[in-house]
Amino acid sequence: MSAREPQPVPFDEFMREALYGENGFYTRPDGGHAGRRGDFLTSPEVGPLFGAVIANYLDAEWARLGRPEQFTVVDAGAGPGTLARSILAAGPACADALDYVAVELSASQRERHPDGVTSLATMPTAPLDGVIIANELLDNLPFRLAVFDSGWREAYVAVDQSGAPSEMLSAPFDPPPAQLLMGAALGARVPLVEQAATFVEDARQLLRSGSLLIIDYGVPLTAELAMRPWREWLRTYRGNERGDHYLTAPGSQDITTDIPFDQLPEADAMRTQAQFLQRWGIDELVTEGKRVWEAQAARPGLEAMRMRSRISEAEALLDPSGLGNFLVAEWRA
Repeated sequence: MSAREPQPVPFDEFMREALYGENGFYTRPDGGHAGRRGDFLTSPEVGPLFGAVIANYLDAEWARLGRPEQFTVVDAGAGPGTLARSILAAGPACADALDYVAVELSASQRERHPDGVTSLATMPTAPLDGVIIANELLDNLPFRLAVFDSGWREAYVAVDQSGAPSEMLSAPFDPPPAQLLMGAALGARVPLVEQAATFVEDARQLLRSGSLLIIDYGVPLTAELAMRPWREWLRTYRGNERGDHYLTAPGSQDITTDIPFDQLPEADAMRTQAQFLQRWGIDELVTEGKRVWEAQAARPGLEAMRMRSRISEAEALLDPSGLGNFLVAEWRA
C-alpha cells in the first residue's frame, strides 16, 4: 500500500513552514536576514539616521507618559539588532529608564544583538509601559490568499509524490471576507492577513500605557491590491534580489506581501514613512549633519563622515517611490 499523500493546506500553513519550519528560510542556521550582505534592505540598514529619528519618537512618548523610571521598548522582529544599535547610539533622553527588549525568532540573529538589550525569541507577556515597534514584521507573518475565479476562493497548496508544490482553489467563500470587492478580474488576488491583525491586537493588549508603532509597505485598502498585478505585491527575495515564484524551493527565499491596513484594527494615526520621519526631526538631524561636516570638511574624522552620510540616508528614507512611501500606523494606550 502506498503512503498516503499529504492533504492540501491553506497558503498560510505553507508559508509558515517555508519561513519558520524546521528548515525554514528564517530558522535554519544560515537563514535569511536583513542587511547589505543579507537578503533584503530595511530602513535601519540604510544607516543610523532612522534609529536616531525613532529615538526622538521614544523620547516624546517617554515624556508623554510622565517620564516613568522604567520605560520598555519592545523591538518585534528585531533581526540582528540593527535598529537597537542605532537607537542606543543616538543617546536618547530616556536612556537611563530604557528597558530595550529585542524579540527575534532566529537564534543565530539573536546572537548578534548588542549589549544593553534583552533578547527574547517570543513576545513578552507581562503588561508594560512604553513602545512596541514592529518595522517590516507584518509582511512576513503568514497570510492566506484569496483568488477571484467565478467568485472569491481560497488558495491551497498541494504537494505531489515528487514533493513538488502546486496551487489549487477551494469552493467560493460563503460569505466572502468583508474587505473583498464584490467582483474582480479573473485571477485577481489579495492577501488575508489575519495573523498580522492578531499581532496588532495582542500587542495593544500588552500596553498598559504607551504606543504601538507599525512600519511596513502596504496600502490603505485591500481593494487596491485586487486591482494591481499580484506579482507586484506578492514577492520573494534572496540575496537582495527578487526571488522566484513563491512555490519554488520552499525555505530558500523570503515570502512577503504589501499589507492591506484596512484588515488591521483601526489605527489612531497613519502616515507615510516620509511624513512620520519629518514629524520626528529627520530634517533637523540632516541639517545638524551638514553643519558638522562643513565645520570639519578640511580634516574630516569618523564622526564628520557619519554626519555627512545623513544626507544620502535621508534621501533613501524619504524616497516617495521607495521607503518614504511605507505606511506608519500608531495605536496609543
